Amino acid sequence: MFETPIIPRVSETDGAGHINNVFVPIWFEAGRREIFRILTPSLKFDDWHVALVNMNVDYLGQIYFDQDCLVKTWVDKIGTKSFGLYEEIWQGDRHCASGTVAYVYMDYAEGRAEPVPDNVRTMLRAHMKEE
Repeated sequence: MFETPIIPRVSETDGAGHINNVFVPIWFEAGRREIFRILTPSLKFDDWHVALVNMNVDYLGQIYFDQDCLVKTWVDKIGTKSFGLYEEIWQGDRHCASGTVAYVYMDYAEGRAEPVPDNVRTMLRAHMKEE
């Protein structure tokens, strides 16, 4: 599991007084940085290997500006050419959001999915969510 601290910004707060829902997927993506580093150590897009193909978010509680948050990111499953992540946002002891994403491992030059390499698969397994 990876943990990524998030410091809420005033600009992310909406008229209802909580962090606007559009920022939750952005915060989840911030929590994937180290996953991206496994896939593309340089983080350079000319060597990028994944395409987002599905995303789901469950909003469980409001998030407020006055307290930092924590994004927790796990690998949920690994297929032949794809993998899934499970993520949570916590504010203090409150679980505020959960999400899942699916990525396909891509060869962008060829424009097609390809098998997740064994070395990447091994590194992703180290961050699997336990049942």
